[in-house]
Amino acid sequence: MSDLSAFPITQRWPAQHPDRIQLYSLPTPNGVKVSIMLEETGLPYEPHTINIGQNETWTAEFLSLNPNGKIPAIIDPNGPGGKPIGLFESGAILIYLAEKAGKFLPSDLAERYETIQWVFFQMAAVGPMFGQLGFFHKFAGREYEDKRPRDRYAAESKRLLGVIETRLAGRDWIMGDAYTIADISLLGWVRNLVGFYGAGELVDYSSLKHVPAWLERGLARPAVQRGLEIPKRP
Repeated sequence: MSDLSAFPITQRWPAQHPDRIQLYSLPTPNGVKVSIMLEETGLPYEPHTINIGQNETWTAEFLSLNPNGKIPAIIDPNGPGGKPIGLFESGAILIYLAEKAGKFLPSDLAERYETIQWVFFQMAAVGPMFGQLGFFHKFAGREYEDKRPRDRYAAESKRLLGVIETRLAGRDWIMGDAYTIADISLLGWVRNLVGFYGAGELVDYSSLKHVPAWLERGLARPAVQRGLEIPKRP
């Protein structure tokens, strides 16, 4: 049996199956990237619900694994060299799991880096911009009388959707015929933007052709449907 006692987070969220990957998350757009990936790969894992509404990411135990205080994070008891490894940042975790499973990341070196660049595009642009639009349109920011922040993030989110729309012209997936971590990184964010955030009209989503079709294909995947609900919300 694997010994995870070196990771303080396991004191607050004990591992019932310490030989499995431990997932510390919540089904947010960032969180579901990893749960979807784990469901897609079939790697055995144990999910732990982190209640961000109760500031559990700022506890000493969680910060010991991710000093940035954000979900998701994982511990793999069977990491490189057979030693446990803890990881945070969803993009890094996607690449790690893809390499571990040998799935959803092309083996061809040029295609591999092309895929990774789209993951970085999501991490650097789509996530921050869509998230800010969500804040100013759905959450506390909607009460601000000055709508310039909301409109700024709406315009940038619309532009980013246009980048994805252009990329998907003539392609089923970001990388063409192959479904990859590039798609997994983006699906939850686009879904949230037009669903939970209710910002479809602000970004003129109805004018798009390829993005909605891509999103529908992605959401039809059984592993995606399961991953969107893992871990269970508190």
